[in-house]
Amino acid sequence: VGDGEGGESTGHKSGRRIVEIKRTNKGELTDDQWDHMATVVGYIKRHLAQGGPDDGVENSNWRYSLMNWGHDPLKKDS
Repeated sequence: VGDGEGGESTGHKSGRRIVEIKRTNKGELTDDQWDHMATVVGYIKRHLAQGGPDDGVENSNWRYSLMNWGHDPLKKDS
């Protein structure tokens, strides 16, 4: 959601960063990485609270946006 530098969406850029963070040992995370994860959790909570479409969730922009932020609403425990 939202264009960033080079036309890459903010969510997609965050998704790449989340992958990097997930590959980092918990004890080696920087304050910046912890802050980013707090931002991600907040975004996901707000987005889920808005609710998705009644039909066609599987191929919806709502789902793809959440997936860019590391959460698939159709996958249990994602």
